[in-house]
Amino acid sequence: MTRSTVLRWAVQSLAPTMMLRRSARAGELGPRLATDRSLWDDPFPSYDEMRAQGDLVRGRVVYATASHAVASEVLRSPVFRVGVNAASLPPLARRMMAVAVDPEHPGPAEPPSMLAVDPPQHTKYRRLVSKVFTARAVAAMEPRITEIADELLDKMSREKSVDLVEHFAGPLPVRIIAEILGVPPSMHAQMLEWGNAAAVTLDPMLSYRSFRNAAVALREMHGWLDAHLQALRRNPGDDLLSKLATLEDEGEHLDDVELRMTALLVTGAGFETTVNLIGNGVAALLANPSQLDVLRAEPAYWENAADEVLRYDSPVQVTVRHAAEDTVVAGHEVSRGRFVTLMLGGANRDPAVFADPHRFDVRRENARDHLGFSAGIHFCLGASLARLEGATALRMLFDRFPGLALDGTPVRRQLRVLRGFERMPVTPGRTVSATAIPR
Repeated sequence: MTRSTVLRWAVQSLAPTMMLRRSARAGELGPRLATDRSLWDDPFPSYDEMRAQGDLVRGRVVYATASHAVASEVLRSPVFRVGVNAASLPPLARRMMAVAVDPEHPGPAEPPSMLAVDPPQHTKYRRLVSKVFTARAVAAMEPRITEIADELLDKMSREKSVDLVEHFAGPLPVRIIAEILGVPPSMHAQMLEWGNAAAVTLDPMLSYRSFRNAAVALREMHGWLDAHLQALRRNPGDDLLSKLATLEDEGEHLDDVELRMTALLVTGAGFETTVNLIGNGVAALLANPSQLDVLRAEPAYWENAADEVLRYDSPVQVTVRHAAEDTVVAGHEVSRGRFVTLMLGGANRDPAVFADPHRFDVRRENARDHLGFSAGIHFCLGASLARLEGATALRMLFDRFPGLALDGTPVRRQLRVLRGFERMPVTPGRTVSATAIPR
C-alpha cells in the first residue's frame, strides 16, 4: 500500500502544489490563494482583487474567476465537466491520471462518485438517488433533527466551557447521516472519524501524512460499507440507503460499487458542508449581534439566515471545471482541456449581485442566490437537508443559550477548498429550559 499511496499522493497533491506554487511566484493571484496559507483565514480581499483583474483571469495553468455571473455560467454549461477526458490531455498527464486513483477505494470526489462523473452516468445516478432523497423524505427528518439537537444541547448545558464543533456542530449532522445510511449507534463515532477523513480528500493540497491517513480511512470505510450493504439487501430497514439499495426503476438500479460511492459522498461531502455551515453561522452571528437581535425579534428569518451564512462564509470555497471543447466565456477563448477555478466564496460576495456584499444581513432578499451548493446538474442533492439542519441547529442553539459567547479564539481548519472550524470554544452562559422555548 505504501508505494502506491506515495505515487497517488505525488500525482494528486505534490505535483499540483508544485505547479501552483510556481505560478504563484510568477504573480498569479489564483495560485497564490491556493498556496499562501496566510490568506486562508480571510480570503475575501483577494477575491475582490481577482474580480478587479477581470471577470475571467487567465493563468499559465488555469483560468480563475470570482465573478458570480461567470461562475454561474460555467457551472451550468454542458461544455464544462467535472470529469476529465484523458484524450484531451498531454501524454504525461494521461499517465499521471492512470495512477492517480485507487480503483478499489476511491474517495468521494473520484469516479464513480456522482460528484466526479458527467452525463450519461451522472444522469442515471441523480435520477435514482432523487427517487429516494425527496423533499418529503427530508421534511420528515425535522422532528429527528430537533430531537438530536435537544439531546446535544442538554449535554452542553452541564458544561461551563465546551468545544462547539466537537459537542454540537459535528455530532448533529453525523448522526443524521448515520440514520440516513442505516448505521447503528455503536458506529457513530467511527463514522465521524471516517467522515472527517473522507472530507479532507476534497482538498487538493494535502501533506503525505494527511493523504496516507485518508487513504487508510477510505479503505476501512469501503470495507465496512460493503458488508453493511450486503446486510441491508438481506434485511432492509426504513433508512434511505436501504430504499436505494432495493430500488429498481425502469430496469435500472445502483450496483454495490455505485451504492458505496453514494454512501461515501453523503458521509464526506454532506457532513462537511453542514458542520461548517453551523460553525460559520455561529461565528457570524456572534460577530454581528444586531443580526442575532433581528432573528430573536423575527424568528421567521432563520431559514434565510442559513442561506446568508452560505453566501457570506461558504463552507465550500472553491470548485474546478474542465473544458471538454473549445468555448468562449466572458469574451475569453477557453481551449479544450483547460481548467477553470471557480472561487465560490468570491462569487458569493460579488457586488454585481449582492448589495454591500461584505455585510452579514439575515434579511437579505436574494441570499438564496448564492452558489454555495454549486449550480446546474451538479447542484447539491443534499441542499434542502443542509438548510434544514443549519437553520434548526442555529435557532435552537441561540434559543437555549441566549448568552452564548466565545471562550477563546476559534481555530479554522487548514484547508483551502473547505472552510470551517477545527475548534470553537464557547461558554453556554445562561440556559433557557427547552420546555420554555416555543416550537
